[in-house]
Amino acid sequence: MSSMLLGGCAIAPSIPLFGAAFPDWLFCIAGGVAGTILVHLALSRRDANSALAPLAISYPALSALLAMAAWLIFFSRS
Repeated sequence: MSSMLLGGCAIAPSIPLFGAAFPDWLFCIAGGVAGTILVHLALSRRDANSALAPLAISYPALSALLAMAAWLIFFSRS
């Protein structure tokens, strides 16, 4: 029973960069925000910003979706 409870006690996933260890979710959030900016630029060039009607809700949701997708693609461990 105790081994099941201690199964989650592992080293935190981090990426060493410039001598410091950064958590992997930080890079996923940055990628999600960058992806949202790219989607915004693509929609604004086609004058299709109305496709994401309430921008205050849709852009944070899109950023979270892209960040979680990046984490699943790059950092999930099965």
